[in-house]
This record gives sequence, C-alpha cells and structure tokens, in this order.
Amino acid sequence: MKKILALAFVSAFFLSSCLGATMDITMRANGSGRIVVEYRVSQALESMGRFDGNERWNAIPVGRADMERSVARVPGLRLSSFSSSSQASARGGADLVSRATLDFDNPAALLAFLDITGSRAGFESANGQNVLRMTFLEPSQPIASEELLALFRDAGEGYEISLRFTAPANAALRVLPGPLAQARAEASGRVASFAIGTGEIPAISNGLEIEISW
Repeated sequence: MKKILALAFVSAFFLSSCLGATMDITMRANGSGRIVVEYRVSQALESMGRFDGNERWNAIPVGRADMERSVARVPGLRLSSFSSSSQASARGGADLVSRATLDFDNPAALLAFLDITGSRAGFESANGQNVLRMTFLEPSQPIASEELLALFRDAGEGYEISLRFTAPANAALRVLPGPLAQARAEASGRVASFAIGTGEIPAISNGLEIEISW
C-alpha cells in the first residue's frame, strides 16, 4: 500500500509540474478591476482528457467551457475575452496556451475567482489600509529524496507560477513564512510581483503565502 501511495504522490506532482500559470491583476480604487490569466499546459497532459468538462479531475479551467463555468458561478465576474493556441514548449514538445481576460466588480468577486472555497484567499480593508492574502501552499511533510526533487525540477523546466498585482496606490509585498531563494518577489511603485518555477514547488515544505498591502 505504501508503494501504491508513493507512486500516486509522484505521479500527481509530476503531472502538475507540466503546467504553468501567470496572472496579472489590476485593482482600481473602488475595488473593481481586471484579471488577465494565462495557463500553459503540456499537450501530452491535456490529451489525457483532464480538461473541458471531465469532472473526475480537479483541473484548472484551461478550456473555454471550463472558464465559462468558473465565471458563471461568481456574481460580479465577467469573461471579456478568451483565446487558446498551440505553442512550442521549452522541452521541445507543444503546449496548449489559454489566455482569458476577466472583469470583476468588487474584491469579493476577485477572491471567489482566486479561491472558490474561501479558505485560501482573503481581503481586508480598514483605516485606509488594504491587504490581499493568497495561500499557494499549506505546510507539508518535506521530501527527503534529492533524486525525486531533481525529477520534479526537470519535469517543470520552462513552466512557472507567477502573479503580478497592480494596486491603486504604492504596494508592498511579503512572502510568508519567509523569503524563498528559488522565487522572484518584488514590489515597485504600485506593482507587486511573484514568480516561481513549478518544478521548485515540491521542495517547499513550510507553506507559501503571499501578502500584498497598499
């Protein structure tokens, strides 16, 4: 049983390493704004039938049908445009690249898109201070095998998870519980950004939370 569970664990992380996501969020002073999101998925993974309505998988919405379903369940969120194309990947194969532009009316709509469960994203506004928090990873048991970590890094080559947030005023960024050597994080003026290669994510065991304030 332990061998079966280990294989399932390796397979799940190997598959998730073959995708990337970038999100560019702009928020106005009234709390409304725009999201431009791009998902890059290995076509070898996409061809397994994980997307466009296969409810057996908890997949990110890379197909138009999935994106429309995601938007329809969130009040105050609208899909303005959607496109998809096949592009060469860094590993020599092909990626399915989906890009969507969405408009949100208020922070609640933004949070619902980021995390429909309501447990991994939060927004607070008080006394002229605004804070957006996003939990990317919960703390987990560290992976001791360097060979396994190297496998994940190799599988994730060319894919990353990145966030760019433009606030209505000068922004500050915190990475919790602390800075990560393998990630890029900075804030300049109204813009805060964070990026990490998907192949580096399995090596993080202390959890990962991003906090943006303005």
